[in-house]
Amino acid sequence: MPEPFVHELRVRYGECDPQGIVFNANYLLYFDVAFTELWRASVGPWQEMVERGIDAVVAEANVKFRTPARFDDELQLRAQVRRLGTTAITTEIDVVRDEELLVQGLLRHVCVSTATWQKTEVPEWVRAGLERFTAADAQG
Repeated sequence: MPEPFVHELRVRYGECDPQGIVFNANYLLYFDVAFTELWRASVGPWQEMVERGIDAVVAEANVKFRTPARFDDELQLRAQVRRLGTTAITTEIDVVRDEELLVQGLLRHVCVSTATWQKTEVPEWVRAGLERFTAADAQG
């Protein structure tokens, strides 16, 4: 079974709210970082895709909060592709501290043509690259 992609980061002071916990909206930023780094590791730099006439835009984002992260916590962002559809890529991202699941996230990106901004199929070269981090039980 393929392993999830893991990106580590440390919570910065400015990402926390007055209660001293990570402000909820910052988890979307964390998800974006995780997805971008997963993409870099599996497909290559984002700009290379854009230069080939394809982009991927967020169509859906879901966040399930379990327990808060705090300033200076070391987090692991564990990302795995859960679905590779015709035009969309769904990625599950777990935020973990010391093996404790803090936040569960789900992002759905839709591939679009950079010329028309209309939906387009996920290219085969993207599929092949993402295969490395696609869950064994992922839907196609």
